[in-house]
Amino acid sequence: MISEENVKLAEELIRKGYNEKKIRSLLKLPDEEFKLALEVARARIKAKDKFSRSDLWFDLEGLRYATHEVVADYRGRRLKGQGVKSIADVSCGVGIQLIFFAKHGIRSVGIDIDPIKIEFAKRNAEKYGVEVEWVVGDALSPEIIEKVDAEVIFSDPARPPEVPERNLEDLLPSPLKIYEAYKHKTDSFIFDLPPQIRREKVPWKGEFEYIDLFGHVNRLTFYTEPLAKAERSAVILPQGARLESNPDLENIVEETMEPERYIYEIPQSIDYADLINELFHKVNGELKLLLREKRRILATSNDEVKSEYFKRSYIVVKVMPFHPVRINDFLRREGYGRATLRMSVDEKEYWRIRKKIESGLSGDKRAFVFKVRDLAVIAEEIPQAQ
Repeated sequence: MISEENVKLAEELIRKGYNEKKIRSLLKLPDEEFKLALEVARARIKAKDKFSRSDLWFDLEGLRYATHEVVADYRGRRLKGQGVKSIADVSCGVGIQLIFFAKHGIRSVGIDIDPIKIEFAKRNAEKYGVEVEWVVGDALSPEIIEKVDAEVIFSDPARPPEVPERNLEDLLPSPLKIYEAYKHKTDSFIFDLPPQIRREKVPWKGEFEYIDLFGHVNRLTFYTEPLAKAERSAVILPQGARLESNPDLENIVEETMEPERYIYEIPQSIDYADLINELFHKVNGELKLLLREKRRILATSNDEVKSEYFKRSYIVVKVMPFHPVRINDFLRREGYGRATLRMSVDEKEYWRIRKKIESGLSGDKRAFVFKVRDLAVIAEEIPQAQ
């Protein structure tokens, strides 16, 4: 197995701009070891915003599926608060989520069929200073199933390349197979699922928890009934704000075609979880729903509303017909030097529109330009309280 020294050297050489041939000549490693060292180094460089440590072990595939540290810590805290004593991750990969369960005092067992991933997971556990039990093997094999002794079964299965519709059967390993294999041992399961999956495709009762991370929906975690806190929930990270479904609430969501003095971006997780009504009840203010698109949900009000549930808040400075040249004229006249576009259009069309709107801007102020049906809503962001 490759050493820390070789990976660090490979990383240093990549950052200096050396090509692969030159790096190979300097590392002097056998071919397979060289390829792995190079991939781990590239993964570390790519992972700089995902973890607090820069010395973790994963290849590019392992990095792709590794749980973001902020999410892993949140879920560790949640399960600790629910009194969970032990958990087994039956597709643990490089082990990040399991490590954070262990950090919160939960006895943790990691199972993966790939011995390299288990080796990486062991090294990652050492970096974080926690003890985890590791098992190399097929989590669906009878001998592994009978060895597992844990209160909760956790699985974050691999997603296939883009398919027309997400299904449990397409995930690897399938949650359906995991449930059937371990249901005689426990009724407490946690599955990471694609956020796009339709809830009616999940055959168990429990909680659908949609997690928003730094402004974008990051994942859907499904908890079977013994671990469920609500039918649906949304969590906004890193703030830690949480919203739960309440079927007893009166529907107060009112839609409007006209922007008012303030607009607010609602996190995707709240929309995915169908919790806009719960949000409107939660915040102290008269909100109306202005726009609901796949990538953007906007609410509006005449009085400013402050809430940790909003992604961003803005004050409206101008509402006008959406015409890029006229928008540009207004921005230049009012001293705006930058314009950030918030609209859902084809990529080629986006760049054409952006070029026209930003042409010749030279002031100090920054504008945010929203497209709401046929209107341009020009706004300035309201700084969030620290």
